[in-house]
Amino acid sequence: MTDRKAQLAGNLAQVEERIASACAAAGRKREEVTLIVVTKTYPATDVRILHELGVRQVAENRDQDAAPKAAACADLSLTWHFVGQLQTNKVRSVVSYADIVQSVDRTKLVTALSAAVGRDERDGRELGCLIQVALDAESGERGERGGVAPDGVEELAAAVESAPGLRLAGLMTVAPLAGPFAGRQRAAFDRLMEISSRLRGNHPAANMVSAGMSADLEDAVAAGATHARVGTAVLGVRPGLG
Repeated sequence: MTDRKAQLAGNLAQVEERIASACAAAGRKREEVTLIVVTKTYPATDVRILHELGVRQVAENRDQDAAPKAAACADLSLTWHFVGQLQTNKVRSVVSYADIVQSVDRTKLVTALSAAVGRDERDGRELGCLIQVALDAESGERGERGGVAPDGVEELAAAVESAPGLRLAGLMTVAPLAGPFAGRQRAAFDRLMEISSRLRGNHPAANMVSAGMSADLEDAVAAGATHARVGTAVLGVRPGLG
């Protein structure tokens, strides 16, 4: 085993233990929470090692990094999540490799994603979409880290559900740095679960809730998140971007 593989294996084991402990504390089954490893700024070689270690879900937030990495790992059985703020001019590229876009936050993006899926030869596959909820946004506004205000979720959900080639999968949030939930991760994730419950009343299949990262995954699991996005705790402190 190479030094890097041993390092990643050890880190993955620690994250697995954290998730398992959080599930036990919340009275949840371990299989109720899916780990997504955020591989941004790390090379395709790390993705390959992660795959050897059993990881099947990976995430990226910049298309210019993700596209070549996904191409280099095209022979692997992986689910690729796009989690960053997405500009419409990058949509066609993202659609070519992403299985799920977690950062849908405006109708213009929904329209662009649907059009791109229609042009892409995806063998009938649908693109999963999560609506990013900005818990720091005022009514009708977008958050500083992307996302739609809670009162805009239902309108956007309806747009996704009616768009050809798209599948409404659920919700995502990033713990806000400002507003009433700043520094209150558990309260933020509880609020996301309330919004998810309401969403599922009209869209029962939209049951995915992506929340929690390296520093706050326990709070997300306790609140009921189905997916946790973990980067640093698995891959280490990220190298600076040049």
